[in-house]
Amino acid sequence: MASGDFCAPGEGVEILQQVCDKQFPPCALTEEDLIQNPHFSKLLLSLSQHLDESGLSLTLAKEQAQAWNEVRLHKTAWLRYEILQRVIQELLVDYYVKAQDTNLTSEDKKFHETLEQRLLVTELTQLSSPGQEMEMPSLLGLKKADLLELMPPSQDFVWMRARLQLEVEEQLKRKCFTLLCYHDPSSDTDGETLKAAKVWRLSEVLVREKQQCLEAKGQHKEQLVLLEKRRATYFQVLLRCLTLLQRLLQEHRLKTQSELDRINAQYLEIKCSAMILKMRMEELKILSDTYSAEKVEVHRLIRDRLEGAIRLQEQDMEKSRLVLKNYEVLGEDFENLVKEYTQLKLAAENKRWALQEFSKA
Repeated sequence: MASGDFCAPGEGVEILQQVCDKQFPPCALTEEDLIQNPHFSKLLLSLSQHLDESGLSLTLAKEQAQAWNEVRLHKTAWLRYEILQRVIQELLVDYYVKAQDTNLTSEDKKFHETLEQRLLVTELTQLSSPGQEMEMPSLLGLKKADLLELMPPSQDFVWMRARLQLEVEEQLKRKCFTLLCYHDPSSDTDGETLKAAKVWRLSEVLVREKQQCLEAKGQHKEQLVLLEKRRATYFQVLLRCLTLLQRLLQEHRLKTQSELDRINAQYLEIKCSAMILKMRMEELKILSDTYSAEKVEVHRLIRDRLEGAIRLQEQDMEKSRLVLKNYEVLGEDFENLVKEYTQLKLAAENKRWALQEFSKA
């Protein structure tokens, strides 16, 4: 830092390159911002000593790296088991398909039956004893000893395991060749020895390509940072240009601009008044063409009749309101009589309907 708490112009650029471009996300900071806010520049430098390139603290980054290593080891072990499991399942599926189309030898049948029996018994044993921490009833009341009795003979298992190793190696080799041909289609015409050599180096090639992808991502990130900085710079330049244009307009405007604006306003006002008068004239013309004297007289007669009918209806409504008030004066006794009368009327109608039905019958 230069001169107390303030940073010099050269140091501001150094802080931007050291902190903002590498350790913090892209931000629209300039050297002027750091010079005007010296304590903020100190804060950035102090934060950069406790953060890594991803923005995490050094302790948290170390713990995260250890956790990722453990996850990677567990994932690798699980993938190995899963690949072996799927290869064995594919061998059994191929056996079922071949059994439908061709006649298999007794050794092939014995091998696949022993493999299938061993695999099923092993899976059932794992299901019957899931673990001490999980309290679950045994599967179908079977115990582990009952399931172990279904294991194939030991000599058959030893023979099957020896052949299974060869079958698995052959299946994995075919898959590796398929992966190689997918990665490099030109390898499809190569011999088996050349393919094996390429497969042996395929992991190195993939690692190298992954590294290239990571480097490309890093370059892309740098380009994004550069683009963000340029965008902020262009934005500030545009703001300065707009400020300059505004000042030029205010200082060098034509003296007659106000008079020209007044004349234009008067012209628009007169034109608007003329348009309003023209619209009113068109409206009156349409009304005169639509409603003649005879139509107006007919409309007047219709209105008089409607008004008379409305008055009659209002008189009837007033009479009904008076009658209703008289009924309301009678109170609950009248309501009970009305309900009783309604029930008697409904009963009479039901009996009348029943008599009509009996007479029809």
